[in-house]
Amino acid sequence: MRLTVFNGSPRGKRSNSSLIIDWFLDGFVSEGNNSSDIIYLNRFKETEKNVEAFRNAGHALLVFPLYTDAMPGIVKHFIEALEPECGRGGNPSLGFIIQSGFPEPIHSSYVARYMEKCARRLGCRHSGTAIRGGVEGIRVQPPWMTKKLRQYFHELGRDYAGTGRFDERIIRKLAPRERLSAGRKLVFRFMNLTGISNMYWNMMLKKYNAYDRRFAHPFKEF
Repeated sequence: MRLTVFNGSPRGKRSNSSLIIDWFLDGFVSEGNNSSDIIYLNRFKETEKNVEAFRNAGHALLVFPLYTDAMPGIVKHFIEALEPECGRGGNPSLGFIIQSGFPEPIHSSYVARYMEKCARRLGCRHSGTAIRGGVEGIRVQPPWMTKKLRQYFHELGRDYAGTGRFDERIIRKLAPRERLSAGRKLVFRFMNLTGISNMYWNMMLKKYNAYDRRFAHPFKEF
């Protein structure tokens, strides 16, 4: 099997999506004589080339982060560019991995439904959609902290290589519950009260010189 993977993260190679793709492909190539290509959608000027890669693919996988309950603009742009391919005979099978910093998978469930519908409109066989929350930061975590997550995606890729579909058992492991447990809710409340939950975001705001404007309301008058 030859798989074409579309990385829909604006961060490209330096993204959490890229790490997840690596884990998935480690499992994918471990079974049989399989190979893969990775296309980076943040190379915005290569849209026509990316559509051509989709057109020529036998199997395709789209991996992207969730940004405030929506896909990144580059993913939206790519999907719209695929409109001429709707209903064309020979479109690839199409699967999705949606990751986010939100710990509750329910944030991604709505866009997951959209992606499944998108596959049907394109005339693609939907090979599955995997959701994983709480992913922000995995690139800087030591290997022992991501060992279980890495194993899940490795298994997902390995089983996909054999069946061409995502294993529902592994999908459930990646998103065992849609909402936070009562215990985790208490932890997050404590983090909010102490300001711990804002430390990372404040660091990012300061890095990009936006900290002093964090309470701005640019569209309030509308």
